Amino acid sequence: MSNFIGATVKRLAGNKAATFAQQYEPERALPPGLTSHEAKVLRKVRSRAHYLDKGFRICGLRFGWTFIIGLIPFVGDVTDALLNYNLVVKKAKEIEGIPNSLIQRMMINNSISIGIGFVPIVGDVALAAWKTNWRNAELLENYLRERHATGTAHIGAAGPSGSTTTATPASSSAQMGQGGTATTRPNAQAPNLPPRNY
Repeated sequence: MSNFIGATVKRLAGNKAATFAQQYEPERALPPGLTSHEAKVLRKVRSRAHYLDKGFRICGLRFGWTFIIGLIPFVGDVTDALLNYNLVVKKAKEIEGIPNSLIQRMMINNSISIGIGFVPIVGDVALAAWKTNWRNAELLENYLRERHATGTAHIGAAGPSGSTTTATPASSSAQMGQGGTATTRPNAQAPNLPPRNY
């Protein structure tokens, strides 16, 4: 069902959403350090969020397919909920080691979206302003940026020993120095020793 809905939206949108994206919102650079798989998933999530929430612009108002579909009472709101989950949240889950807390925050955004959408007309306008999918895309992007900035990428999947990989080179070199296995430090200190009286 979700695949059919996603394919239908793409056929209806054509290249219009991509054109609007380039014209009104140039693509931002990806966070540094991403793996090829993470970059691919993030691009997909960004693109889908744009189709759903920001693909069109009229009189300064940015809206997407969720707003248009949501105008259909009840059925449109249920369809929006399916699109939000299957095209954005479910795709984000493909990233290895993504925390459950992040998925829960995305689901909270989706729940708020569903609640707002059931209010006729006013709810649809508020939904266009809320932009659930774009919020979720930014949550994913910020998480990936922070994960790679702190050097914790894939550490959780690697096990407890991987959590100290970034500190291992520094600590091992310090231990070698303290143990005296390197002869450079004692030799460097020799000139500072007081002269012996024979």
